[in-house]
Amino acid sequence: MVLDCQPFPHCIIRNFIQSDSFTENLQRELLDLNFHEKSNDLYKFNQSDDLKKRKEPHITGLRAALFGLFRSWLGEVLGVELEPTVDVSCAKYQYTDVLLCHDDELEGRRVAFILYLVPPWESSDGGTLDLFSTDDHFQPHSVVKSLVPSWNTLVLFEVSPVSFHQVAEVLSEDKCRLSLSGWFHGPSLERPPRHIEPPFPRSPHLPRDETLLLEWLNPLYLDVDYQSQVQQEFEDSSEIQLKNFLKEEKFKEVSEALRSTDVQWTKQGPPNRRCYEVASLESFPQCVSACWELLCSEAFFLLLSNFTGLRLHYLSPGDEDEEEEKDQEDEEERETVSPGNTPVCVGELRRWAHGGYTLLHDGDASRAEYALDLLLPLSCPDWQTEFGGFTSYVANEEDEELLMVYPEENSLALVYRDKETLKFVKHINHRSSTLPIGDSCRRAVYDFSFVYYE
Repeated sequence: MVLDCQPFPHCIIRNFIQSDSFTENLQRELLDLNFHEKSNDLYKFNQSDDLKKRKEPHITGLRAALFGLFRSWLGEVLGVELEPTVDVSCAKYQYTDVLLCHDDELEGRRVAFILYLVPPWESSDGGTLDLFSTDDHFQPHSVVKSLVPSWNTLVLFEVSPVSFHQVAEVLSEDKCRLSLSGWFHGPSLERPPRHIEPPFPRSPHLPRDETLLLEWLNPLYLDVDYQSQVQQEFEDSSEIQLKNFLKEEKFKEVSEALRSTDVQWTKQGPPNRRCYEVASLESFPQCVSACWELLCSEAFFLLLSNFTGLRLHYLSPGDEDEEEEKDQEDEEERETVSPGNTPVCVGELRRWAHGGYTLLHDGDASRAEYALDLLLPLSCPDWQTEFGGFTSYVANEEDEELLMVYPEENSLALVYRDKETLKFVKHINHRSSTLPIGDSCRRAVYDFSFVYYE
């Protein structure tokens, strides 16, 4: 048995089940179960139904031992009365499956356990149980310990405000990471106040005229009749993708400049919220700065108004008939979004690679606002849906995916979301690194990501 308190209390018990034949029969019973694919912002793997009422002899035997004598012993060791609540299921992780950084905290969970029933496993196969250190705000910082799964090994850890961990992506294409896992329930540890991230500063438009639009944009999108057509389509579906948005030569110039070693990139965290890199404005090459100014410009705010019908510029026409039909409550909420109703925006230039993602967070729903999202991807000519990396829009507190926006070269995506809509970027998996670019197999995708508020 191995006990360790860093980065948080955990225990490793090898050869947990004494009988080899029992363990092998247990593995067979588990593999014969029905598994369901589970996939959202946080994870992708296959999970069995709850094992609480399964009748198979070896599942029944292990369940009785775990939540009987073993639970009593564990409660004595911890000095805590653990409840007889049975909370256990089986998980299969295969190639590209993953469970991203989280703390397991849910009412009643006191000790988590995982019993591994895996073939001979190496760290290069992925699928390690990674434990995170935490910062002064009790937020996860970095992986400081990785536990490689091994046959008939039980791992226990105390569920607490700092028990941040993840199952690293499985990289083996032929091994199955089978485990039986769950929680012993008891009184929860006291949680400090949740850390609230400061909001990104928002800015009004830059005073730039339509000269920028003429210089940068595909002339099709400057045609007034075509803008009306775009607006009609956008108002019908609240989203649109405008292909070949920038002039080809401008798009190529920006794409090539972003691969320059002069651009300074900073990794964004914490890992229970996001993992990608952001470019420093001060390090932008000249053409990238010009593209950034385009997206922040007064002329572009007006163009977005023409595309969407939103009031992002004082010259944008208002539809009085539509205003009268709007729900009064929604109207009041909208007017509180931006003091003085001055349209503003916030943006990032992001770099994505294998392992990048964003996650939904407990505080997201309470801070959700009416907003127009803009995404302009670069350097993703052969991107495939199975790589991940798409932006998924979901209804708050529901599993239903409303929309997925996939990275598409020089295709401007516009999505209008309300206060009940949240978004995340799906984890970019190992498949994304298998397409060679020149002498390298490491793929990087860039995007301008902006949010505009009326």
